[in-house]
Amino acid sequence: MKRVVITGLGALTPIGNNVNDFWKSLVNGKSGAAPITKFDTSKFKTKFACELKDFDPLDHIEKAEARKYDLFTQYAVISVEEAIKNANINFEILNKNRIGVIWGSGNGGIGTFQQQVTEFAQGNGTPRFNPFFIPKMIVDIASGIISIKYGLRGINFTTVSACATSNTAIIDAFNYIRWGKADMIITGGSEAPINESSVGGFNASKALSTLNENPQIASRPFDINRDGFVMGEGAGAIILESHEHAIKRNAPIIAEIIGGGMAADAYHLTGTHPEGEGAYLGMLAALEDANISANEIDYLNTHATSTPQGDTSELIAVERVFGRQSKLNISATKSMTGHLLGAAGAVEAIACIKAIQSNIVPPTINSVDIEPEFKNIFNLTLHQPKQKQVNHAMSNTFGFGGHIATSIFKKYME
Repeated sequence: MKRVVITGLGALTPIGNNVNDFWKSLVNGKSGAAPITKFDTSKFKTKFACELKDFDPLDHIEKAEARKYDLFTQYAVISVEEAIKNANINFEILNKNRIGVIWGSGNGGIGTFQQQVTEFAQGNGTPRFNPFFIPKMIVDIASGIISIKYGLRGINFTTVSACATSNTAIIDAFNYIRWGKADMIITGGSEAPINESSVGGFNASKALSTLNENPQIASRPFDINRDGFVMGEGAGAIILESHEHAIKRNAPIIAEIIGGGMAADAYHLTGTHPEGEGAYLGMLAALEDANISANEIDYLNTHATSTPQGDTSELIAVERVFGRQSKLNISATKSMTGHLLGAAGAVEAIACIKAIQSNIVPPTINSVDIEPEFKNIFNLTLHQPKQKQVNHAMSNTFGFGGHIATSIFKKYME
């Protein structure tokens, strides 16, 4: 099978509106949590989230186009534009029949759906819907719009596996390229969930932190006082292409993707398996696919949302796979970005790729009182980044319904 390399990255996150700012904030341990500005939270249990900062989509998209897109699609288009620029791509000299888009979003245009249904109800049932309602809402529209914008006629679809979504998209893109079905695929994910229905729904399921008095420290993975995740929004875009295609066009190769593993907890609607069964199987599958051993992984970006059950079950699975190694550095970057739901995997894959490129492991912030059973057996990279040689990095993502996706990235060598 063909080698698959990474040639471009794009990021739009609560701690940076491009890759460089995002990475700088990660290394500096910056929290993106703050009071919600998008709607009145006075009647909600959770009043904060990780929103984008100093961001105006009209700085990137014409107004006439922006009105056709839900925020999640706007975020996708903007992050992809950065990734294409960084990858030095000129589509006009490439075979666009061999270039595809595999994008992910867990919720799609949920903000548009809420707005349109609310307006319908307030209009006494008069059906005056926006003509763009359906294309703004449907979850696959971002991949379609990206392909239309650049004239890409290759493989095109959207993955949905809840919070494992964009990692699933990356693994699918990796597979199609190494199988020889495409030369290049734009992949990643986007999410725009900070609205009344999302916050209210997750509050109802008791998944969100309610530390309203100090939101910046609310996302505290592995801490015994953690009380739920902090919602985030944004997008991450990654350009994958075959090694031979990248070499032929003299592309800037950043890193290599060498493995992907998917599995299922087969356990509960929203909760993770208490022994981390799915996570364990997903990590093993990724290692087998990459043809490397567990002790070759230098950095693990955990799913670690800061929920009581989820964090514990993941560390149980990590111990089953890696044992009690001092070599492995673990961190939970959701402590800074919040949980971007379907976009989390893409943003965290970028964190892994930048760790490999920079030989720096970003920290886990906010976590002080670590679960006693794990306190002395894992290097959780608390509070400060760690400079070390990072040759292999693994990224875990898990979703409601028991979906598991794990990817492995490698330092590029010719």
